[in-house]
Amino acid sequence: MPTFQYGTTAIEYDIEYADDKKDVSIIVEWMEGIRLIAPKGITDKQLEGIVQKKAPTILQKLKEVNEITEAPLPKEFVSGEKFAYLGRNYRLKVYRKNRLEKVQLAFVRGKFIANVPSGIDEYEKRHQLVKLFKTWYIEHGKVKLKSRLKLYCSKMGVNPNDVQLKEQRMRWGTCTSDGNVYLNWRIIMCPMPIVDYVLVHELAPLKYMNHSNDYWNFVRSILPDYERRKEWLRINGPTLTLE
Repeated sequence: MPTFQYGTTAIEYDIEYADDKKDVSIIVEWMEGIRLIAPKGITDKQLEGIVQKKAPTILQKLKEVNEITEAPLPKEFVSGEKFAYLGRNYRLKVYRKNRLEKVQLAFVRGKFIANVPSGIDEYEKRHQLVKLFKTWYIEHGKVKLKSRLKLYCSKMGVNPNDVQLKEQRMRWGTCTSDGNVYLNWRIIMCPMPIVDYVLVHELAPLKYMNHSNDYWNFVRSILPDYERRKEWLRINGPTLTLE
């Protein structure tokens, strides 16, 4: 993924090439980040120059998008609260226990169970549960991704160097030039078809690094309804959060 340094800020952007384009369009979307739609034949140096010239406007637009996107209220981590996992909601049950030193989290019979020290304050309880839930999503997400990765690598004829779930504040996923794929751990809250879309979206650059027509045709050949999945993520993405 191309990156341009503007002051202390690294600006990452995707590129799509279109046959009918005569100029460059710059689109800024929540979690999708920055996307350039450019005419075929334009050089990387020309695109970098455009990004450099428009950098202040791009950063301001990115700030505005993040501010206006309606996100849910932060989780309170109380009994009865629901947490999404692979598209389904599961309730949390909180138990306060004596002689317990730290917060514990488990998933038992379709329910999240949190055991917390009886004397813990709400701030510390929430702080620890946020960390435990993130760890839980990443660990269980790795298991789910393993089979999906095997399926789609075979279908797509690609072999990533590494695939990881990690914290990514502004993107659903990233594919680096050296073949590493990083996925936002929040996708594990999504229904599996959406997880598949993000995975395919980030594996496809291993065949077509830029978001050209060939890239999107390749994605469509794997997921004919990818646009519907992409739209689901655009609409529901802001709700996939703990904080």
